[in-house]
Amino acid sequence: MSNYVTVDGNQAAAHVAYDFTEVAAIYPITPSSPMAEHTDRWSAQGRLNMFGQRVQLTEMQSEAGAIAAIHGVLQAGGLGTSFTSSQGLMLMVPVLYRIAGERLPGVLHVASRTVGTHAMSIFGDHSDVMACRDTGFAQLSSGSVQEAADMAAVAHLAAVKGSIPFMHFFDGFRTSHELSRIDMPDTKKLTALMDTEALDCFRARALNPEHPMLRATVQNGDVYFQVREANNTAYDQLADVVEDVMAQVAGVTGREYHVFDYYGAADATDVVVAMGSVSGTAQEACDYLNARAQADGTDKRYGFLQVHLYRPFSAKHFLGALPETVQRIAVLDRCKCMGSAGEPLFLDVSSVIANSDRAGKVTVIGGRYGLSSKDTDTAQIVAVFDNLAAAEPKRGFTIGINDDVTNLSLPVRPLEDFEDGDTYSCKFWGLGGDGTVGANHNTIRILGDCADMYAQAYFEYDSKKSFGVTKSHLRLSKKPIRSTYYVKRADFVACHNQSYVRQYDMVQEVKPGGTFLLNTSWTPEELDANLPGKMKRYIAQNGIRLFTVDAVEVAQRVGLGSHINTVLQAAFFQIAGLMPVEEALDYMKDAARKSYARKGDAVVAKNVAAIEEGAQKC
Repeated sequence: MSNYVTVDGNQAAAHVAYDFTEVAAIYPITPSSPMAEHTDRWSAQGRLNMFGQRVQLTEMQSEAGAIAAIHGVLQAGGLGTSFTSSQGLMLMVPVLYRIAGERLPGVLHVASRTVGTHAMSIFGDHSDVMACRDTGFAQLSSGSVQEAADMAAVAHLAAVKGSIPFMHFFDGFRTSHELSRIDMPDTKKLTALMDTEALDCFRARALNPEHPMLRATVQNGDVYFQVREANNTAYDQLADVVEDVMAQVAGVTGREYHVFDYYGAADATDVVVAMGSVSGTAQEACDYLNARAQADGTDKRYGFLQVHLYRPFSAKHFLGALPETVQRIAVLDRCKCMGSAGEPLFLDVSSVIANSDRAGKVTVIGGRYGLSSKDTDTAQIVAVFDNLAAAEPKRGFTIGINDDVTNLSLPVRPLEDFEDGDTYSCKFWGLGGDGTVGANHNTIRILGDCADMYAQAYFEYDSKKSFGVTKSHLRLSKKPIRSTYYVKRADFVACHNQSYVRQYDMVQEVKPGGTFLLNTSWTPEELDANLPGKMKRYIAQNGIRLFTVDAVEVAQRVGLGSHINTVLQAAFFQIAGLMPVEEALDYMKDAARKSYARKGDAVVAKNVAAIEEGAQKC
């Protein structure tokens, strides 16, 4: 039975991880902090794990202390989990080697984030987890919020079964903070998959004064090398262990995963290899290009190979997933390795091909994308395929930026004929602190949980956050949503601050025949005088429906001050027609009552009044 909920990647991963965890030692760092916050709250509320106990969560003095505490828990036979990102993960590295070397089944859930170099960044790429690829931790990648829930279970189950610690990672912000409607797996059924014999074996070798043992000694060259190599078998077998666990999880969830998942034409000639949130975008590019190839009668076919288990990197499973017809491979890495002959995933793929019977038959090139959450859309992936088929493809390329220093960026052509007719896209331009983001959180949950729609929301912030520009990107569909990039052509665009009309080209983002909502205090005469001519011309030429509402006046009149969010949220439901308006307003009022009950009946009444007027005033 399906359990559809609208959550972000952090909550999805933490929800599943909780039931497999006995002790969580943490130190908060953006964007992974919500995983620890959820765990702490659930424990305080009395939620029980698979052992009938509340998770014991302890906040340490730093990430170094957190991983040291997890090391101690594992040595004592407990199942320990931590959550981290970026510089926090870097502080854990020395102990990661120890945990892996001692074959202790701990699990880290990482909202992967940029490691500070010439500048600090709180946004996402794979530089942190790639810096840990030699620690001995198995590394498991998720590419969506749904996968973050499912792969969390795979990580915990495979860690115990394979007696190797796991690092489960997903893209910071793009997945960790993306709200999405998913089918949350039944954790009781997932924990029932635990290999109890392997768990008992782990417990039996725990440090205990009742049966003391010698462990983690200092070794010299006479034995160290031999003992290090003795671990080969466990790592050689781990990909098969993960495949087996994935099959068991699929039996519970109905969703099938593999160490490497292939998507596209069975007879593909050109394939992109990548991992993480770019996966859905790459699938869109394959569908677009394969449809074009079929229409044009060309002999090229396109595919995408998604990496789930990055470490250990299984040559057997990689080659088994790759079509025999492949002639060209482009590998995309979400990190930059200064001075290297190539980025990590590119080097792994190149090595596997060079040491297989496909050596000399397949061209492999590599490139970089998405550093510090740089947006990566379908047109950019199409550019990668275009470059791959060139007579002299550019190697070590970049997409998403204009590199005018070393000239490695690929030209990107607009995809005028690319359209997803099944998706209703929205973009909201707000002012940090005006409630726009919070309102869209509620909107996406109402539509995802109550309207039987797949829903996705992603939020783009100015670095100032409060009083900076916020952009909310929403997608709604009756089918699962794969697009993991900004909304650039929308059915509905709302401007919540009238001063933006002269600063940004917002209306040009509305599709022909779409809707533009402007929050303004201008009269019709003032509106005509203040709207730029370019904007009015676009509205007229493209049949854009223009609505206005004075949300500031309504909010102030009902006593909400500058908080215009509920007024504009009600206006959106009134105009968009995605569900019956009265039903949507009832859900909004229920949400307001729950959110503001602790502030008193007067505050609740003000929000209810704002909702009612917002629907009437546009």
